[in-house]
Amino acid sequence: MPRHTVPELGQGWAGFSDMPPVFATAMMIGFIEQTCIQGVRPYLTNAQRTVGTHVDVSHVSATPVGRLVTASIELTEVAGRTLHFDVSCSDDHGLVGEGKHERAIIDFERFMQKMTVR
Repeated sequence: MPRHTVPELGQGWAGFSDMPPVFATAMMIGFIEQTCIQGVRPYLTNAQRTVGTHVDVSHVSATPVGRLVTASIELTEVAGRTLHFDVSCSDDHGLVGEGKHERAIIDFERFMQKMTVR
């Protein structure tokens, strides 16, 4: 999708405006996070959510507009409230990005209360 390309990232980011129209690294990270969120949501209570705490992903290949990108995730470890994932994205030409991602399980209401205190 054109809106997921580097030049389309935002009006306030002038440095991106003249960049090649390829799948943006920021969008790839967001796609990975969304896939992790959806992957674990069925196992959480209604009061729980997950928040990203660490991303270590390499963007290894450019994806032009029109190619379908898929994200694959594997939950590799649960350490207390921390979830560890191996993640990757691919298109019809091969690997686009890969790495590790961590998310923390939170109580949504308690988290939001802490945010209003700040």
